[in-house]
Amino acid sequence: MTTALRPPEAGTGGLPVKEPPTRKGREWLADWNPEDDTWDQRLAWRTLTITTYNLTLAFITWFLVSAIAPRLNNIGFGLSTSELYWLTAMPGLAGGLLRLIWMFLPPVLGTRKLVSISTLLLVLPLAGWGWAVQDATTPYVVLLALAFLCGIGGGVFSGFMPSTSYFFPKRKQGVALGIQAGVGNFGVSVVQFLVPWVIGFALLGTASIGPEKVVKPARGLGESIWLHNAGLVFIPWVVAGAVLAWFYLKSVPVQANLRQQLDIFREKHTWIMTALYMMTFGAFSGFAAQFGLLIKNLYGTFPDAPDPLKWAFLGPLVGSAARVAWGPLCDRFGGAIWTVVSGVGMTASTVFTVFWLTPSSLGEFKFFVAGMLGVFFFAGIGNASTFKQMPMIFERRQAGGVIGWTAAIAAFGPFLFGIGLASISATAFYLGWAVFFAACVGLAWHFYARKGAERPS
Repeated sequence: MTTALRPPEAGTGGLPVKEPPTRKGREWLADWNPEDDTWDQRLAWRTLTITTYNLTLAFITWFLVSAIAPRLNNIGFGLSTSELYWLTAMPGLAGGLLRLIWMFLPPVLGTRKLVSISTLLLVLPLAGWGWAVQDATTPYVVLLALAFLCGIGGGVFSGFMPSTSYFFPKRKQGVALGIQAGVGNFGVSVVQFLVPWVIGFALLGTASIGPEKVVKPARGLGESIWLHNAGLVFIPWVVAGAVLAWFYLKSVPVQANLRQQLDIFREKHTWIMTALYMMTFGAFSGFAAQFGLLIKNLYGTFPDAPDPLKWAFLGPLVGSAARVAWGPLCDRFGGAIWTVVSGVGMTASTVFTVFWLTPSSLGEFKFFVAGMLGVFFFAGIGNASTFKQMPMIFERRQAGGVIGWTAAIAAFGPFLFGIGLASISATAFYLGWAVFFAACVGLAWHFYARKGAERPS
């Protein structure tokens, strides 16, 4: 089979690009060029809507453990502080590893199969946790394995985002990817907000399952809770998302084998953008996974201590909202300058928060929360701006690969933050990340934001 040549794209060194062979099956579009003014906007926005819905469910699954872990000891599990940190870190390790697989799948499977199958896999950890928490003698290794399976929800991001980017022209990718990633990130807040509510009563469909007895009372808890609801309540929504994707999505004929996709690693800007996205999403996901445990461990010994599950959702909510809101601003002003703003804000907010990590009274809690919300807010801005930069720096196929790769590495955030907080003091941990944030500001300014930058974006 022969392939046609089309004009060169930015980032290809001026060489013509081979058109991929025709893909067979009704799901595959015969041709797709979003840079053409006649592109099918309805199909693009339908794809964005369905994949964003499913990505939200994926993030709910990925951060399920962060909402369950603070309650495990209340129902008799008896886990140490270190074990709890490791448990909430495991989905981050899995998410990062699995993103290294999912990043290669969009050109191989196509959007329809990729989104449908990936979404259906979320049932495994959701059902698994619904079963495991019913018995406080469930071995810790089983809990770790279920936490690892939750990483599927993090892994799919590196498939969904590049796949969606194929459907939109570069001028609209800031908005499109900002909406998808930002609304998807809301899944973190959804699970941390809903879980404290749904564990308080029997749900229709799970009423036959008895509640878990509370053996270690805590503020706001009765004698029993339905902690198994935390996973089971989302299963019907996941099944619906998989069905929607299977029947309503199409696939763009972008095709590349593994060897062709590896060419992104010969480009230094892949590595620079990896560092920048680790600054933004790595910190967002890391702090989101640990925020509840940080509140419990730093402020939980005071009388009338705050309920961590009633505060943990605020950080991801602020960061996700910022990511959505800044998509249009990044399209208008460019992503690079906002990445610089993000890094400066994250550095300052992190240093501010350091002063409230060794509290002497509960009155300091409001300053700790304010500092953390600042970190989340500026991380959200950076999450939007970096995803605007990548399609501008790289040609379309490479941009998809770079988005997948950088997302994979940044997904290790929950794991790195979990083992870091379990290994060193919170103060040293925060200061170390503040230094990293400041270094990333220098990279963003020098290569992308300053006048005469190598790749203005």
